[in-house]
Amino acid sequence: MGSDVKYIELSKLLSVPARNGLYKGKEFQGSGHRWIKMSEVFGYSFFEDQTTEMLDVTESEINRFSCLPGDLLFGRTSLILEGVGDCLLVENVKDLPIFESNLFRLRFDHTKACPRFYFYYFQSRLGKQLIQKIAKQTAATSITASDLIEQPVPYFDINVAKRISDLTFKFDQKIQLNRQTNQTLEQMAQALFKSWFVDFDPVIDNALAAGNPIPPELEQKAAQRAQVRAAAKVSQAKPDAHPHHHASELPQHLRELFPSEFEHTEALGWVPKGWEAGTVGNCFDVTMGQSPPGSTYNENGEGLPFFQGKTDYGFRFPTNRIYCTEPKRVANKSDTLISVRAPVGDVNMALDKCILGRGVAAARHKSGSISYTYYSMKQLEGHFKVFESEGTVFGSINQKDFKALAVIKPCEEVTDIFERLAKSFDEKIEAGTYSINELTKLRDTLLPKLISGELRLPEAETDAPSLTDEASV
Repeated sequence: MGSDVKYIELSKLLSVPARNGLYKGKEFQGSGHRWIKMSEVFGYSFFEDQTTEMLDVTESEINRFSCLPGDLLFGRTSLILEGVGDCLLVENVKDLPIFESNLFRLRFDHTKACPRFYFYYFQSRLGKQLIQKIAKQTAATSITASDLIEQPVPYFDINVAKRISDLTFKFDQKIQLNRQTNQTLEQMAQALFKSWFVDFDPVIDNALAAGNPIPPELEQKAAQRAQVRAAAKVSQAKPDAHPHHHASELPQHLRELFPSEFEHTEALGWVPKGWEAGTVGNCFDVTMGQSPPGSTYNENGEGLPFFQGKTDYGFRFPTNRIYCTEPKRVANKSDTLISVRAPVGDVNMALDKCILGRGVAAARHKSGSISYTYYSMKQLEGHFKVFESEGTVFGSINQKDFKALAVIKPCEEVTDIFERLAKSFDEKIEAGTYSINELTKLRDTLLPKLISGELRLPEAETDAPSLTDEASV
C-alpha cells in the first residue's frame, strides 16, 4: 500500500440508492419486526442480536426498509455537532430488522467495498471531519444521505480494505473483552457488598446457627438465604465449583467478625447488633464541587481534568476531556465522584486528581477505604434518584441533604476485610481500564494513518501489540 491514496465518490460504492428510514405511528409499535432506532446507534457499534422495540410492517415496507448484513446506518440529526453522523454496522442478522426515520441506510456493493472498513472510516477522526463538513446547524445539527454520498472517500483494493478492518477489529475485540471482564469484576464486588451490608447474609447465617430469633421483617430474607446456602452447598460439592463469598458460608475466622443478632434502628430498621445507623456526613469526607470561571477551561490538557457533571462519566472512570487551570474544589485519585445535579446519583471514580464543578461531589470513607466508598455510593443510587424529581425542573441534591442520607456503620474489622477483598477486584478493573485506554489510543492513531497512507499496512500489522491474549477474572 503506497502513500498515494485514491478517492472515489461514495455513491459509486453502493449497490442501491441511499434510503431514509420508516416512520409509523404508535398503533403499529409493540410487535412484528425488530426496529433499529437512534438508541441502538448510540448504544452499539455493531448490530446483530440485540433486543429492540418491535414494529408491525407490511411486505412492501420490509422490502424497502429492512437491513441486511453489511448495511451502514447513520443518525440524521443530533443536538451536538460531535454526535451527528454516528453510525452502526449491521452484522449477521438472521431476521430483517427495520430502521427508523431518524436514520438513513447505505448498502455497499460487496464486490467493490468492505462495509466494515467504511464503518471504521466514519468512526475515525478523518470520517468525522467529513461528516462535520456537510453538517447543517439549525435547531439540531443534521446531515442528509444525498450530501454524504456525494463526498469523496478513501478507496483501497477490497483485500487491502479487509486487512485494515480486520486489524482494527482485533483492537475492538480486545477492548470489548477488557470491558466485559471489568463489568464481571464489578458485579462480583457489588454482590459481595450487598450480601454483607444490605442483606446481612453472614449475620443471618450466624443467627440461624445460634438459634437466635430472626426479626419478622427479615424472615423472608432468611428463608431465601437458607435456599441459597443449600443450593451453594450442592454446587460446591462439584469438582469444578468456584467459591462465591456471597452465596456460601464464610470461613470461620470471617464469620466470627459478624454478629449473630439484630437490633432495631429508627433510620434503617433492623441492623446487625453492634453496628449503627450513620449518615453520609459522619461516615464519609464529602467535597461539594464549585465551578471555576469558564475562561479557565481548555481542551489542551493544561491544568487538571475538570468535570462539571456526569457528561464524561464512563463505566468506572470518567474521560478526561475538559481541563482547568484555576481549581476551586479538587478530588484526589480514587475518590468516588457523585453527580449531584440532573441526573442525580450517577457514580464514577477519579482515575487522577481532578477538579469538581458544581454538578459533582467527591466522597471517601473516613477510614480511607476506597472500594468501600465506591460500593456504598453505588448502593445509594436509588436514594439519590428521589432528588431527581424534586424542586426545579432539573433535579439536584444539596450538601445538607447529601450528608443526611442514612448509611450503615459496620464494625471496623468487617469494613477492613471487605476493603481488602474488593480492592483485588478494583485493582484489576483499573488495570483493565488503562489497557482499554491504551488500545483505544493506538487504534485511533493507527487507523487515520493507514487511511491517509502515512503508514503502510505491513508496518502496522508488525508494530501492533499482541491482541490475542485473553483477559481472565
